[in-house]
Amino acid sequence: MENILFTVFDIFNFGLLVFLWWFTVKHYKSLPQIIPIHFDFDGKADNFGSKKYAFLMPVVLTGLYFLFAFIVRDPESANYPVKITEENQDAQFMIMEIFIRWLFMMITLLFLNSQDYMFRYSVDENVKPRVPMSSAIFSVIGSLIILFVFVGIFK
Repeated sequence: MENILFTVFDIFNFGLLVFLWWFTVKHYKSLPQIIPIHFDFDGKADNFGSKKYAFLMPVVLTGLYFLFAFIVRDPESANYPVKITEENQDAQFMIMEIFIRWLFMMITLLFLNSQDYMFRYSVDENVKPRVPMSSAIFSVIGSLIILFVFVGIFK
């Protein structure tokens, strides 16, 4: 059963990565030559660059995808907040494998939201992100809190 869950997560995460590439390539030609590449806490662009920067997020996310895939395939290489013993090894490895996949999904959705906002902002400075960045970042932090609760339960 857990292999099916892991496979679904892997396919979904890879699909999100492909979607980010597709989204970037699809909208690249319609971007102006100068696009916003950094935003302040209020959501206003405070740094601009060439439209080639549109490919930065897909490239970084592709690198993260391979890093996370390596970590998931070799659970012994990860750093755990508890000592791994024979009794808790299976539970801790499963928690880590689920969490790494979940974390990649959350980061991918954050990148997708940022890319969408960057593209829409480059055309209209009055747009708002579809998901507020504070909510997206707090969801990643909340996931970490939930992780530590589960790790503590299955010491």
